Amino acid sequence: MKNEFEIVGLFYQIDDYKCRKYLDIKLKSSKITNPDLMVIMMNPGSSYPLDGIDDNSVPSSAKPDKTQEQIIKVMKNNALDYARILNLSDLRTPNSNELYTFLKSKNLKSIPHTIFGKNRVEDFDSLFIKNVPVIYAWGVNSALKELAKLAITKINNLSPLGLKKDSEEYAYYHPLPRIYNNQVEWVEKVSQQMLSRL
Repeated sequence: MKNEFEIVGLFYQIDDYKCRKYLDIKLKSSKITNPDLMVIMMNPGSSYPLDGIDDNSVPSSAKPDKTQEQIIKVMKNNALDYARILNLSDLRTPNSNELYTFLKSKNLKSIPHTIFGKNRVEDFDSLFIKNVPVIYAWGVNSALKELAKLAITKINNLSPLGLKKDSEEYAYYHPLPRIYNNQVEWVEKVSQQMLSRL
């Protein structure tokens, strides 16, 4: 599956924080130049630049992780060629608790870590593709509520895809829950949602 797709991201650093601005997953045989799917997730996890350059000004090939494989399954189920992943926070860490700690830290306001912030308008306008399906998939931890609210307001999509948590306005389940059957269910339900829209 992964051999069919080219996976490229823009990795950068702010102070000591390793970050990723976006990740593109594109079918190698595709000729399209803009994504036909947008995915909004929590933060870059264990994906990393294959060239080892953590602070780059140009995109580089990226090591995919299991979450990205879930997105590829949805793409294949719906014959989509090109997905772009943006995150509530650009902070790159596989440990969610590190992100939650960062979100409570005094450094938060001085670091432009979210593409949905007022100081990242140019990034958002250049990277977010309108009029294509959007999957919300950042998870349901309450620590993400303010960032999720910011993203939903900025994107302003009236019919996003994703598995919304009951009675929670800003919580959408992550593509890779711990239980395997739930992982399968996420792919199936989001694929069905998309089929009904395309």
